[in-house]
Amino acid sequence: MDQTANPQATLHYGDGEFAVLKPGKFVTCAVSGKPIPLETLRYWSASLQEAYAGPAEAFQRLGQQP
Repeated sequence: MDQTANPQATLHYGDGEFAVLKPGKFVTCAVSGKPIPLETLRYWSASLQEAYAGPAEAFQRLGQQP
């Protein structure tokens, strides 16, 4: 993903939803560093306020096994 043409969004992560604080096309996975397009964002932690590229990254960050 071309990060220069598509600025990174800033989000507030809630339980089951997120709010866009600064518009953009993607956020960055807290574990892998991969860009995650907002339209495919499904995994995040409301308590840690961070996004994950998928379930494996979420489990890894939370110290659990899938």
